[in-house]
Amino acid sequence: MDIKQIQDLIRFVSKSGVNEVSIEQENFKITIKTNEAPTYVSANIPAQPVPLAAAPAPQPVTLPAASAAVPVEPAADSSNYITIKSPMIGTFYRSSSPDKPLFVNVGDEISTGTVLCIVEAMKLFNEIESEVSGRIVKVLVDNASPVEYDQPLFLVEPK
Repeated sequence: MDIKQIQDLIRFVSKSGVNEVSIEQENFKITIKTNEAPTYVSANIPAQPVPLAAAPAPQPVTLPAASAAVPVEPAADSSNYITIKSPMIGTFYRSSSPDKPLFVNVGDEISTGTVLCIVEAMKLFNEIESEVSGRIVKVLVDNASPVEYDQPLFLVEPK
């Protein structure tokens, strides 16, 4: 099972209202449990070398106060923009490491499959790719900030 399948499974479980799903294969076991609280994932994966893209160094993260968790409202004329949302809970990173360039900036042209950011969840660094083509209008999350499932990350003006 690859990371995309795990992400799809997490999305399915969180939307379906199921409280727990367990999948066990030959050398892989995953259990996803949900409550009214955020989704929790437990995976027992055998140790094997997995090629990963360069990942950002772990940084201390301070959670915002409850009053600071107000979502950013886009401008009133943003009805023609597409919102790219986080597919999981984790920490949002705009580059693969602090000394590397940002994946995308405001004004950049993107196409389907362009890597936009990384969301780190449980020590796994997941590249988030664009599912649309267009131009980045706004980045809605600060670098190294915690993000929730389905939280808006970018506004894109479609081509």
